[in-house]
Amino acid sequence: MVDELSAAEAERRDRGPITDEYPDFDLATAYLAQDRLIERKVASGETIIGVKLGLTSRAKQTRMGIDAPLTAWLTDAMVLPAGEPAPMARLIHPRVEPEIVFVLGEDLAGPGVTAARAMQAVEYVYGGYEVIDSRYQDFKFKLPDVVADNASAGRFGIGPVARSPHDIDLAVEACLLDVDGEIVDTATGAAVQGHPAEALALAANGLGRRGHRLKAGWIVLTGGMTDAVFLNPGSTVSVHFTNLGSTSVSGG
Repeated sequence: MVDELSAAEAERRDRGPITDEYPDFDLATAYLAQDRLIERKVASGETIIGVKLGLTSRAKQTRMGIDAPLTAWLTDAMVLPAGEPAPMARLIHPRVEPEIVFVLGEDLAGPGVTAARAMQAVEYVYGGYEVIDSRYQDFKFKLPDVVADNASAGRFGIGPVARSPHDIDLAVEACLLDVDGEIVDTATGAAVQGHPAEALALAANGLGRRGHRLKAGWIVLTGGMTDAVFLNPGSTVSVHFTNLGSTSVSGG
């Protein structure tokens, strides 16, 4: 299945869920597949620079028919520098969602990490976005499917404003999502597990149970605050935060 998911991403094609073929495919096996997938990316020259959480908001869980968040990996090849369009010719069916983004100032290892302890490890907070790009047809999958697919990781971008985690109330930090200037959704940080710190603690604890830790300097995407919107060629999706600035991505 790792070969097939790697090939689907490289060849820009989608497929049916793994669980349709293997109904007993479980979450533990899916995380093993995810780790093998990222090891393959590292072997090809990519560097792990952080982690992402998926399906942390009620909006995303409802849309996907899934009731549990998940963790996945970020590499340097996924970064979109400011002003650079998303590479549509390399993506299957990209969608954009706004994110509250952490940069860690120290290592963080679970299990047993609380939200308060998690925030102590955060050096900076940014606003940003993720371009998700599932390798499954119509973004339809069960939890083990999306975990194996590295949580639909595609590309991501970070806004220009860095804030100390001590200077901002992330639960009430608001975000507007617009497509070509038209507002299509709004949310606050409370949409992400009640507070993005809870998502960070969840990531640290989940990774700890699997023998991994979050490292100083890593980026953490805490999860989509709203439902994701399609990114089309020539279109621009923007995210506007109350205190974390604005950033946008266009379909190139």
